[in-house]
Amino acid sequence: MSDPQTGTVTTEVPARLDRLPWSRWHWMIVCGLGAVWILDGLEVTIVGNISTQIAKPGSGLHVTTAQISGLAAALYVGGACTGALLFGYLTDRFGRKKLFMITLGTYLAATALTAASFAPWWFFMFRFLTGLGIGGEYAAINSAIDELIPSRHRGLIDIVINGTYWAGAAAGALLTVPATSDLAVDVGWRVCFGVGVVLGTAVLMIRRNVPESPRWLFIHGRNREAETLVDGIEQRVEKDTGRQLPAAGRSITIRQRKTIGFVTIAKTMFTLYPRRTILGFSLFVGQAFLYNAITFGFAQILQTFFGVKTSPGYYFAVIAVGNLLGPLLLGRLFDTVGRKPMIAGTYIISGILLLITAWVFDAGYLTAITMTACWCGVLFFASAGASSAYLTVSEVFPMETRALAIAFFYAIGTGAGGISGPLLFSSLVSTGNIFDTAIAFVIGASLMIIAGLVEIFLGVKAERRSLEDIAQPLTAAEAQHQQSNESRQPGQAGSRY
Repeated sequence: MSDPQTGTVTTEVPARLDRLPWSRWHWMIVCGLGAVWILDGLEVTIVGNISTQIAKPGSGLHVTTAQISGLAAALYVGGACTGALLFGYLTDRFGRKKLFMITLGTYLAATALTAASFAPWWFFMFRFLTGLGIGGEYAAINSAIDELIPSRHRGLIDIVINGTYWAGAAAGALLTVPATSDLAVDVGWRVCFGVGVVLGTAVLMIRRNVPESPRWLFIHGRNREAETLVDGIEQRVEKDTGRQLPAAGRSITIRQRKTIGFVTIAKTMFTLYPRRTILGFSLFVGQAFLYNAITFGFAQILQTFFGVKTSPGYYFAVIAVGNLLGPLLLGRLFDTVGRKPMIAGTYIISGILLLITAWVFDAGYLTAITMTACWCGVLFFASAGASSAYLTVSEVFPMETRALAIAFFYAIGTGAGGISGPLLFSSLVSTGNIFDTAIAFVIGASLMIIAGLVEIFLGVKAERRSLEDIAQPLTAAEAQHQQSNESRQPGQAGSRY
């Protein structure tokens, strides 16, 4: 069945959004949408740091540390991959706002029910469903942020927002210390999950004020609504800044369609943009293996090799700060120095530093403190690089495919690195052999370096450019084709809305 189509429309909406000065309205967008990474960081870190607590007798669950850092982690990531694909497709079809409300609601319900776990099967099931909500958030939120943030700020904002994962990680790490030390063994870990519910509810209140993407609206036949929405945004920005906005100066003509078929989306990614598809896959696999393996397994490393059995959250909080500082300090360079040198540089440097860490760890030179310091250095660069993977795939494909493109690369890359990573890492660490764990470090480092090299050859210079210039909307190409046909047939006119 063919997709329903409307008419051909010329609009200045993208240029009007890109020319806006930074204002309080943009801060509302950042706070309402960007908090998903804080929630994800909180979730992953809590599980990693309370795994030994949940495995204790009397916790209310009969599970082992390896099951939590291995099976539960893989289920969480598997749910995230599934949610990204499911909600990513729905986001492109039904709009950004509907879906980013649904995905957050899914996360809240599943996290609350995780805290109420009474049996291993219940815990594992709702870890999967929590991941389902978080994965859907990635697709809906990244696409909405890119379409609402001005092009000259897009790199910095995307990098920093993705990097706030580590603000959640730091909070989660510190939270687990009193929760596991001062509360009963069957209460502390439940409280940790409850904090995620409280934070998510606060985000939900802010998010109600975030509008639908005007870019999505005009492509899907709702151009009058898009124009009215942008009129309101401009009035608010002028009031906030006290400045009159200049004329947009640029327009784009598109052929509106209410839906875009899945086959069209797949063809776009693999036929029109094969080099960008390879690039996205490489960036996601590298960062997913490194981060999911280490994030879920760091507490296990401290306990197995350094005898840290209590308060691992303090060590993880230090690592989280290093991760957070990377995007904060390096983020602006992705807009000024450029995407290709910064993405390639952060991936390759972090890979090299990780190889050095593997060597000194295998040689027996590290303590819990120096291992943490090494990871802090590695992840300072890796965090900015990992954030740039989301930035890359969210801006180098046409708007009609944006959410599903994010979902596809997140699911495929994370499925390859994020599910296999925790399982492999947990099994290697469980042997108690330093060399086996060093091998896991080497694998992660190699994948990061390879991804950096792919960026050098296949990267896209997207800094400070409009999304429509980086990848022309499919509907714009259709409109050009339609107008070309009409110019050859003067007696026929296309509809204009």
